[in-house]
Amino acid sequence: MNEENIKTKDNLVIGRNAVLELLKSNRQVENVLIAKGEREGSITRIIAMCREKQIVIKNVDRKKLDFMCANANHQGVAANVPAHDYVTVDEMIEYADRRGEAPFLIICDEIEDSHNLGAIIRSAEACGAHGIIIPKRRNAGLNFIVAKTSCGALEYMRVARVSNIAATIDALKKKNIWVYCADMDGQPWCKTDFSGGCALVVGSEGHGVGRLVKEKCDVVVSLPMRGKVNSLNASVAAGIIMYEVARQRLEL
Repeated sequence: MNEENIKTKDNLVIGRNAVLELLKSNRQVENVLIAKGEREGSITRIIAMCREKQIVIKNVDRKKLDFMCANANHQGVAANVPAHDYVTVDEMIEYADRRGEAPFLIICDEIEDSHNLGAIIRSAEACGAHGIIIPKRRNAGLNFIVAKTSCGALEYMRVARVSNIAATIDALKKKNIWVYCADMDGQPWCKTDFSGGCALVVGSEGHGVGRLVKEKCDVVVSLPMRGKVNSLNASVAAGIIMYEVARQRLEL
């Protein structure tokens, strides 16, 4: 692929030929944005390639696409490329093994705010986590807002993107990794034993952890709430619990 033929705006690749060249390459792609009603010419080929590569397609209003592309000639299509490459969950676990440590992973369940994901990545790196797992859909990806908010931590943190969080939890449990869900009505976080392989699930502020994902978890942990609001910012709650995991590991 000739990099000079790729027209970009921040983390967007813009235009039909540019997106086709991107899809032909081995570069990772977050998703492809297609203006509503566009289904002619090379757009059909782009859609087919996305389906073949299991890349998420998002149909968006043309005016929104105009705004995102700063009114550049996008020809009805643009692609989001990640600010950093993704890895696999197995690579995270292998990294922990090489360090002689029990895996410590963070699972984000529909964290759609890029600033929150960036803050979680920053705290996870500071706490010694081995990786972060996010879903392909309904979650912020590794865009440039995430990279900026992480304050450089994204360069050192492994992030995996999976199709199904519930299935991923099942796979982790088979590897003797206990899965803890941060949600309401759980046991106190500071009285929970996080030793051994550990994965912490954090949900969005609006909906929390999804029902199916919560049912898959081994333990639900909660933070005490003494004020009038009934929830904390997702990245704040995650940071508090992550530091408890880190504290317990330092005492071993």
